[in-house]
Amino acid sequence: MKKTNPLLWMAAFAIVVVVSLSACNKAASIENPVGSQSVSLYLTDAPGVFDNVLIDIKSVWLLVDTSKDTRKKDTCDWDRIGRSRNEKNDSSLVWQNLGVNPGVYDILKLRNGVDTLLATATVPKGAIRLIKIELGSTHTLIKDSVTYPLNIPLNEKNYVLVKLKGHEWDEFLPSRSRLWLDFDVSRSIIEKNGQFYLKPVIKFFTVKATASVSGKVTPKEAQSVITVFNSKDTAYALPNHEGHFKVRGLSDGTYSVFVNASNGYKDTTITNVAVSKTKEAQLGLITLKK
Repeated sequence: MKKTNPLLWMAAFAIVVVVSLSACNKAASIENPVGSQSVSLYLTDAPGVFDNVLIDIKSVWLLVDTSKDTRKKDTCDWDRIGRSRNEKNDSSLVWQNLGVNPGVYDILKLRNGVDTLLATATVPKGAIRLIKIELGSTHTLIKDSVTYPLNIPLNEKNYVLVKLKGHEWDEFLPSRSRLWLDFDVSRSIIEKNGQFYLKPVIKFFTVKATASVSGKVTPKEAQSVITVFNSKDTAYALPNHEGHFKVRGLSDGTYSVFVNASNGYKDTTITNVAVSKTKEAQLGLITLKK
């Protein structure tokens, strides 16, 4: 039986490694398809128990992969690529500024199915692999009518990187797509020794591909917090002044809805809530009692 030279195996392995790495570092050799696409990016909120959460957003960028086969880049180091927008190693990766108005956004105004259109822009046609949200330095929150600074922890990044595969957007018209970013306040704000720190947790969804639950809680004096959960997912909502709430971005499945009441009112749990993206689960009026 003929033996294989181990040096040949090592050489072949080296070639595979070089080919894999070159997918993220090849310069000016990948043909870009002609064309463009219109994208709309929305911001919404999974709430926390605060009066206001004011986030300073400087800019929002998209990284578009214009190569013919974006799957070759699935193993790329997207954290490294997203760290700097000045890298020119791969001509198929194109950064695009969405032209978001820089300023302070009150995230808690976006709860219960309300969202804001951050930007609509025309970008090169291709797979959108990164959303980079660059943050300013003026973040605050208001709790019980008291204003607190909201600081980014030392040595933490001043940006948020949302990684995508490229197929997540809802193409509602030819070459026109949209995506929602859900800023999870309850997980993004950390309180330690009387200080508040911002470590943004953002997930993405499309209304078309996910499910929702809505209802109304009364009386408003109960100041309820809504938790929609099952073994795989948990989401939150704060009813508005009229008691209405809505939770979006859920996967299909069966959930429980826990209403955590205050001011002497009893908690309640609604079980076996069937949630489907084809139809919103409407719970109707939930009346709490003391």
